[in-house]
Amino acid sequence: MSTEFYFAASIIILLAYLIRGITGFGSGLIAIPLLALFLPLTFVVPLILVVDFIASVILTRHTKMQVQWNEIGILLPPTIVGMLIGTFLLINLPREPLLVGLASFVILFGLRYIFNIHSEQTINRWWSAPTGLIGGAIGAMFGTGGPPYVVYLSHRLQNKTELVGTLSGIFMIDGALRTIIFLSIGLLLQENMLNALLLSLPLMALGLYLGSKIHLGISHQRQIAMIGALLLLSGGSLLWKAWA
Repeated sequence: MSTEFYFAASIIILLAYLIRGITGFGSGLIAIPLLALFLPLTFVVPLILVVDFIASVILTRHTKMQVQWNEIGILLPPTIVGMLIGTFLLINLPREPLLVGLASFVILFGLRYIFNIHSEQTINRWWSAPTGLIGGAIGAMFGTGGPPYVVYLSHRLQNKTELVGTLSGIFMIDGALRTIIFLSIGLLLQENMLNALLLSLPLMALGLYLGSKIHLGISHQRQIAMIGALLLLSGGSLLWKAWA
């Protein structure tokens, strides 16, 4: 890999976890589509999985008193089923459909953030079944299963601190389960995976630290607009690569 590649990858990872430090989510949505411009998804997804898992452990430690474990418990069974389905598809689907699917998913949520499309209405717990199934499958395939959980939990929890804490908790458990699955099928044992992890972890820590500082001085609406713009940019670039 060239020096330019390492520089670009470092900026992408730092930016992704800067956003995660500001909002509590979004690192995979930003890092994975952009890194997939240079590397195969079967390498990028396991890499960001481990980095995201460690970031979730760090964030959950700071918000452990606010985690609503009853909400997490009902999401877990369908999430596990979704993970198994998504892992099978990641290994067996051709590269181009995976890239187009990831790009479309990222662009959809980018538009949702930019146009602030949401409702404040509390939803029924039965929605946990499709949320877990979709989140688990998308997380295993693309490493970006967070948005379904964000949408569901934001309609279940009105307290923002509880929301961030519960999101960090579900991401931590989700990451641990996917790590076990990916280890068992060898995706985390690929050549250069350990080196990539060792290079990524300090950038993740720096991004979270800087993001936590910026979080104090930026409005919620500006956060959402910034995430939306980044998602559109990364999703569009990924579509261009898939079609090229």
